[in-house]
Amino acid sequence: MLRHVAGLKASLQSSAISFRRSGTLETVCLRFMSSKPPTAIVMMNMGGPSSLEEVEPFLTRLFTDHQIMQMPFQQTLGSMIAKRRSPKIVAQYAEIGGRSPIAQWTEIQGKMMVDHLDKTSPHTAPHKAYTAFRYATPLTEVALEEMKKDGVERAVAFSQFPQWSCTTSGSSLNELWRQVQAMGMSEQIKWSLIDRWHSHPAFIKALAHRIQEGLQQFEESVRHRVVLLFSAHSLPMRRVNAGDPYPQEVGATVGRAIEDLKAMGINNRYALCWQSKVGPLPWLGPRTQDVIKNLHKAGCTHFMAIPVAFTSDHIETLYEIDLEFAEEAAELGAIFRRSPSFNDMPMFGNALGQIAEEHLKQGDLCSDQYALNCMGCVNPAECRSILNPIAPYARLKDIKM
Repeated sequence: MLRHVAGLKASLQSSAISFRRSGTLETVCLRFMSSKPPTAIVMMNMGGPSSLEEVEPFLTRLFTDHQIMQMPFQQTLGSMIAKRRSPKIVAQYAEIGGRSPIAQWTEIQGKMMVDHLDKTSPHTAPHKAYTAFRYATPLTEVALEEMKKDGVERAVAFSQFPQWSCTTSGSSLNELWRQVQAMGMSEQIKWSLIDRWHSHPAFIKALAHRIQEGLQQFEESVRHRVVLLFSAHSLPMRRVNAGDPYPQEVGATVGRAIEDLKAMGINNRYALCWQSKVGPLPWLGPRTQDVIKNLHKAGCTHFMAIPVAFTSDHIETLYEIDLEFAEEAAELGAIFRRSPSFNDMPMFGNALGQIAEEHLKQGDLCSDQYALNCMGCVNPAECRSILNPIAPYARLKDIKM
C-alpha cells in the first residue's frame, strides 16, 4: 500500500514537472479562467451621442430625468426642451467631428483597467468591462443584456464620475437597479459599488501629471504665471442647497491635486470654477468664463483649464473649453490652453485598475457615505439602494435607532 502511494506521488510530481515545462499547466489554468463567468466591472457614465441623429434622443433622456431637474409635466416639457435645443447642440457636435468620443475612450480605459486587474487580482479573474451609459448608447439595459449572456454572477458598478453627485452617479445607479428588476435579474448577480474616488492617490497622481504635461504648452519663461483653472460641470443651486456633496468632493480633488503639484515643484496660482450651465435658474458659480474675464482685469494673462471632473474628452472639453472659452480668452488678449484629458493615458488606466483591485481585495460593498441620503433627496424611494448586495446593507434613513 505504501509502495503504491509512493508510486502515485512520484507519478503526479512527474506529471506536474512535465506540465510546467511544456506550458500545459499554464494553458489549463487559462482555460479554467476563461470558462469562469467574468467578474463584471460596469463603467457608468452619462455617455454622449454617437451620431448627429442621436443628439435629440440623448437630450430627451437627459431633460426627462427627474434627478437632474424637477419640473411639472416632466416628460412633456423635457421632450419639448430637448427638441428646441437639439439644432444648437447638433451644430456644436458637428464642429467636433459629428459625435462624442466618450464611448471610444471608455472602451479603451476599460481594457486598460481589465488588463491591470487580470494581472493583480487573479482570484477574481477573468474580468470584463461593460459600458453602461445613462443617456446614450450603449444604454444600461444593453450592458445588462450582455452580462446576462456572459453568465455574470459578480459585478462592480464603477461610477466614472470621480466625485459623487445625485444628478450623475445617483441617477445612473437608480437606473441600473430599475433595469435589473425590469429584466428579471434581481437574484442573478451579486453587486458592490465604487461610488466615488475623488481623492484616491492614483487618480490624483494621474491628474497632476496631466497638469504638468499641459503646462509644457507654455513658454518656460511664463510657465510660473499660468493660472490653473480647475473647471467642473456646474450644478443647479437647488441641488446644492439640498445637500448634494458634489461641490465639496470636487474641492477635495483640487486640494489633493495642488498638494501633489507642490511636491513636483509646481506652485502656480489656481481657481475652482464651473461650466455648462443650462437654463435660467441659478447654478453653482463662479462660471469659468467669468473667472477668466475677472482675473484678466486683475492683470493675469495666461490661463490653463483643467477638466477636473471629466475622465475623457467630450463636448464639454472639445467644444465648450477648446472653442468657446478659448475664443473668449483670445478676444481679451489672454493666452489660454487646456490640460490633456485622460483618454488613453496608461497611468489613468492603471489608476482605474488599482481602484477596482483594492475594492475587490478588501471586499468593499460601497463607500461609507453612500448610505446617507441628501437632506433634500428628490427620490427617497430609490436613492442609495443596492440590489442583491454582496454584504448586508441598509440606508441610514431605514435604520431604526
